[in-house]
Amino acid sequence: MANHLHAHSIADLDEVQLDLGRRERCGFPEVIYGEGKTKETILKIFCSLKDHGLDGFATRVDAEKGQFLEQELQRLGYSFQYNPVARTFRLVSFSEPPTVLRGKVAVISAGTSDAPIAEEARETALWTGAEVTLIQDVGVAGPHRLQAKLPEFQDADAIVVVAGMEGALPSVVGGFVACPVIAVPTSIGYGASFGGLAALLGMLNSCASNVTVVNIDAGFKAGYVAGLIAKRRTKNEK
Repeated sequence: MANHLHAHSIADLDEVQLDLGRRERCGFPEVIYGEGKTKETILKIFCSLKDHGLDGFATRVDAEKGQFLEQELQRLGYSFQYNPVARTFRLVSFSEPPTVLRGKVAVISAGTSDAPIAEEARETALWTGAEVTLIQDVGVAGPHRLQAKLPEFQDADAIVVVAGMEGALPSVVGGFVACPVIAVPTSIGYGASFGGLAALLGMLNSCASNVTVVNIDAGFKAGYVAGLIAKRRTKNEK
């Protein structure tokens, strides 16, 4: 059924108008933003996606909602994965064989405090079907740490770099690779970081030509775009 969904098909779930044609038009199914939605609403959306053969993915799912979804979906016999650090919840319908990978994505974080956003990016890229390498705690305060990890990310189709403080790491990574680097400023830092604004402005002024920037703490957006890039590159190479 999923292969024949019209590009503008909608499931009317009362409080939610679920876009069933998103994968046809945009490459991946509609993603659930968990904040502001009740746990019952998220469950209803997941069940509708499952009924239409689509893989469900939700971001910003707190522990209470995650526990509820785990219990209910387990009762229904669905396959799922909840990452409490990333606050992501992934429902697997196996609309494609799970062994089919769509390109390579690397997620690099500056410090362990950036882990929640890096994990959100990693989980999102995994959901898109990419092979994902996670490299943590290689910020510019110890540049030799990044250089030691070069063999793990130099062949990536796209790289997500997550950093707070002054946000310098994406420029350094960009100078080592020939692929798009998606920079994610985080709200980690002392007072003058202004909740991630300093990192955002630093990344927007990057001197590395292959660096582009998403919003503060937007790990999902970075992982999604990286997954699209990897998918497109893999498709073009076939």
